[in-house]
Amino acid sequence: MLFSVFRETGLNEKETKLLWDKNPTLRSTSLDRIRARVLALQSVGINGFGLYRLVIKCPTVLIAEEIDSVNSFVRDDLEGKVEPAQLERLFITMDARFLLGFDPKVKLLIHHEVPLEKIVHVLNNVNLNKAICCKSVEEFERTINFLKPYHGIEIIVRRPSVLNYDLDSQLIPKIQFLEKLSGGDTNATGTVLRKLPAILSYSLEHMEGHVDFKRLYVGLSDQEIFKIILLFPNVISASKERKLRPRIEFLEQCGLNSNDIFKKKEFAAALGAVTRTSCENMQKVIGLFLSYSLSYEDIFYMSKKHPQILLYNPSSLEGKMEYLTEDMARDVTELLTFPAFLGYKLDDRIKHWYEEKKKTPETGMSLNKLL
Repeated sequence: MLFSVFRETGLNEKETKLLWDKNPTLRSTSLDRIRARVLALQSVGINGFGLYRLVIKCPTVLIAEEIDSVNSFVRDDLEGKVEPAQLERLFITMDARFLLGFDPKVKLLIHHEVPLEKIVHVLNNVNLNKAICCKSVEEFERTINFLKPYHGIEIIVRRPSVLNYDLDSQLIPKIQFLEKLSGGDTNATGTVLRKLPAILSYSLEHMEGHVDFKRLYVGLSDQEIFKIILLFPNVISASKERKLRPRIEFLEQCGLNSNDIFKKKEFAAALGAVTRTSCENMQKVIGLFLSYSLSYEDIFYMSKKHPQILLYNPSSLEGKMEYLTEDMARDVTELLTFPAFLGYKLDDRIKHWYEEKKKTPETGMSLNKLL
């Protein structure tokens, strides 16, 4: 009977005897109860090697009463959809005492309007120990209530790992820093968090370093810095010395003057574009435009309307510019009106539509209308 029960967990007779001898509590537990626990673990998807590993690493999983509430909640309320690997990690690393509040805390998420169909997604993408079990019900609800004014429920669904962070030492300082930077605009702060929930993964020191850089090097005020972050939150992830400084210097060389440009939203768009490309690629793109007699002012004007042009492959751009000026016999300055032309595929879209439009008697058609 003993060996048949443990055989269901994948243990052989030698492993079973060793486990039995080392864990007196197991010996005082009825085999029927142990078998029932094995079946309960299997009912939430913990089978095969996962079950074997769990029993070897944490034999108390077979007898701890606190596990029953988690198993039944996952199986019945969540339809067994929590990933078995998540449950294995939880049972192996968590003191069973902390499992008792698992289902009330998950129900709190539902109470605070996390969509029921998203609950499993949240649970499968957090550290269940840090995010749920190690926090009291009160602390867990306090975290939710703190996040709610900042589009917190949407943030939790989009990036569940936000629940892993400690409220007092991590979430509050970082979010209050952003809100202070915004001039106290809670909604705008929430917009930043909604656009880039991962911003909370950066340390407060990292955020402060970026802000200080823009204050001292660029000469922006806090609200101007926040406007850039609001438009392009990923700017906070860029290395100050390796990416931001050389690109800002290059943009200045292209005619972007800090006095009249850095303080406008166009700078955020331009900066957002150039931090996603290499200096070498950007120089080739701008060099190509200059070779077609476009000025730095023209390039800046186009990048305001269509920032992606600074990201395009120079070889691809050259083919489109050549086709525009030679085959289509159009003036390159038409790009100032419709720079998005350069984003279309040459063969699939530009050539195809141009050949089709040539069959019609209409003349003087703009690039925008042509495509």
